[in-house]
Amino acid sequence: MAFENVTVPAMTPSPADFRRAIADDARFSTWLAPDGWAHRRFDWPVATTPRGRILVQGGRADTAEKYFETIAHLHARGWSVTTVDWRGQGGSGRLAADPHVGHADDFGVFVQDLADFWRAWRQEGAGPVMLLAHSMGGHIVLRALAHRVIDPDAVVLVAPMVGIRSPLGAWLGERVARLMTRIGDPARPAWKVRPDQRSAGHRQRLLTHDVDRFADEAWWYARKPELLLGPPSWAWVLEAFRSGRRLSADPRIATIAQPILMLVAEADGLVDPQAALALAARLPDATVVRFGDEAAHELLRESDPVRTRVYAVIDQFLDAHR
Repeated sequence: MAFENVTVPAMTPSPADFRRAIADDARFSTWLAPDGWAHRRFDWPVATTPRGRILVQGGRADTAEKYFETIAHLHARGWSVTTVDWRGQGGSGRLAADPHVGHADDFGVFVQDLADFWRAWRQEGAGPVMLLAHSMGGHIVLRALAHRVIDPDAVVLVAPMVGIRSPLGAWLGERVARLMTRIGDPARPAWKVRPDQRSAGHRQRLLTHDVDRFADEAWWYARKPELLLGPPSWAWVLEAFRSGRRLSADPRIATIAQPILMLVAEADGLVDPQAALALAARLPDATVVRFGDEAAHELLRESDPVRTRVYAVIDQFLDAHR
């Protein structure tokens, strides 16, 4: 049998194919905040008849590349997707003299950046507009919603950072962080990163059970070392405690009108799942989906069985609120 004239059909790429690749029709650009700060922006538009548009925002130290698989999934479902690296991380500059320290002494600047970007992005197209945010991104989105400076049609919060995990507890943890900002440089790192396999293994277990997806980060940093961000500053830690405490007590949480899907990893070792669940109980229109020991903090980059469930509930929620 001869095969010379057989045409092999082109394989349709799967979202996983974009974990370490950039789609040909996607693009990076620069968004300037009103104060002139340059933010790195990523867009992957749907060419014809999109379901709508969705803004995907990551957590502390995250970059656009970390969410390429999730973005590809949403794009394949017909959504035009945008993400912007938060000020002070990824390709959006740094807020400390040490480029490897994730510094911020007031999360209000992130809320303002989100509000300013949302206002401009909202006008770039018609149709439904959604917002998906992970971890610290979820914290910033909740503050922006409470302040009514953004108006998405629906919101997905993945392992939102309402409170952070601390072996000392929130009350004492905040006081220790405040002390540490007073007895030294508030922009110094809150801990040191050991360049050994044991330390890397501990971080991987905190983030995801999927070793290959965890390795995607290092793959991108090897090619774009300028994106790498290390531990937070003591000022960031203090602000995380302080902002979380204020967010949990904010009476405006009960006035947020948008439907919200909240995905909570109950075994999360980085953020406090109980603080997120307590806040969700005060939201007027919240759907909560819990994950057990099978899931760590990064639900969007977890093992296939977990991620399949995550994608299914997100897709169903977004479709229901178009």
